[in-house]
Amino acid sequence: MNHLVGVMLTPRSTWESIRDKDDSVISTYFKFVIPMALLPAIAWYFGSVEVGWQLGDRVIKLTSASAMQIMTLFYLAMLIGTGMLGFMVHWMSETYEANTSTASKGVRIAAYTLTPLFICGATGFYPLLWLDILIGCAAAAYAVYLLYIGVPIVMRIPEERGFLFASAMVAVGLVGCAALLGATVILWEMGAMPVFTD
Repeated sequence: MNHLVGVMLTPRSTWESIRDKDDSVISTYFKFVIPMALLPAIAWYFGSVEVGWQLGDRVIKLTSASAMQIMTLFYLAMLIGTGMLGFMVHWMSETYEANTSTASKGVRIAAYTLTPLFICGATGFYPLLWLDILIGCAAAAYAVYLLYIGVPIVMRIPEERGFLFASAMVAVGLVGCAALLGATVILWEMGAMPVFTD
């Protein structure tokens, strides 16, 4: 959590600090990913059950049981997605001559790159579609920026090679998003679909 503000305000120096730490994958998860992923899950649970979405003069809300099921799956998806992206960073590091002996650097890059998206999840406390989309797009753009400046610093590779590495990771992230949409459809068919209040 020490790097939360730094990665948002002074990313270059913070990436150097992250590079010099030797946290394990488990340590990164317990210190950063697990608590940060709770923010969007809790926010969207509250927003979908207590506040709802305004459509004209009608307010649409989820039942608490349905929201709990969906937000639990959402939370697990964030944890699994962060880990998978981190392990992909580690797996691809040899291709870009960024020698890393453990997967912890990759997981740290993924975790801290996703910081703006975790913080953006707080918009769920008050679900307002146009505002959520606007803030979500800005958070995604900043996350990509963090990835592009963070990869060469943490992996100790030239910026040109880091640009290619980060571009490959953006592609992996987009494939992951598409896979998540497919998994959502399957889970809805298996009974995890939203149930709205009357």
